[in-house]
Amino acid sequence: MALYLIGDVQGCDSALQRLLNEISFSSSRDTLHMLGDLVNRGPDSAGVLRRLMGYGAAAQCVLGNHDLHLLAVAHGARKPHRNDTLSGVLEASDRSAMLEWLTAQHMALHAKVDGHEVLMVHAGVLPSWTAAKTMALASEVESVLRGPALGDFLHQMYGDEPATWSDGLTGPARLRVVVNALTRLRFCDAQGRMEFASKEGVAATPSGYLPWFDVPGRQTANVTVAFGHWSTLGRLDRTDVLALDTGCVWGGCLSAIRLGDAGASAVTGTLAQKIFQVRCEQAQKPG
Repeated sequence: MALYLIGDVQGCDSALQRLLNEISFSSSRDTLHMLGDLVNRGPDSAGVLRRLMGYGAAAQCVLGNHDLHLLAVAHGARKPHRNDTLSGVLEASDRSAMLEWLTAQHMALHAKVDGHEVLMVHAGVLPSWTAAKTMALASEVESVLRGPALGDFLHQMYGDEPATWSDGLTGPARLRVVVNALTRLRFCDAQGRMEFASKEGVAATPSGYLPWFDVPGRQTANVTVAFGHWSTLGRLDRTDVLALDTGCVWGGCLSAIRLGDAGASAVTGTLAQKIFQVRCEQAQKPG
């Protein structure tokens, strides 16, 4: 049995199929951990969702900002963006089944591979959060996504404030901080204040801020945090972080990492891994 992490697919179902062929994926033997942004900007978001739904428990997914955007548009909480490619889902006869499946997915995942802890999110983790706290806060959002208050939550989900975490936060403000950290975070300051305007790579880090994974004293430094979301960062391979958004929808690659493979060609710490990539034929202009 192999465990694979796959970066942002964003509706590029053809690239996903070719990547799964490359790794000889079998849903009866292997497990996929998708790092969010399953949909949007690419040509076949519905195809991606139907494919992953068909794999049952063999496909474990975290939700990204584009996935939450799809839910918000579907519930009338957000207007479609001019560059959205979500009509294939929104106008499908099996729309309800796809949206229901999406709300049953995760905001974070945690696995142990050869005794090594791996925390999976779409974007990032605030410096003060441990892996256990991240999973607990993710569960709070998941409960709302799967409950009767989903519509109200989606209408209150958007906004950049509060920009910092406090254990005393309650209600929509609390959930908004959790969602923003897990699905939008790139930079924050040493106190964990999030910055959302900058979307460039590390070389363009805004003054007074750091990439979230470089904040001193980060409480998840003792585990491997795997994430996507940051295509301008590219692939990052460290003992404490694995970045896997390699810009498929922008004409880059779709990437997968196999973890716990004793025959892997690359070894980071005690966690064996091997990278697989396919070039994506879909190239969108950022916007």
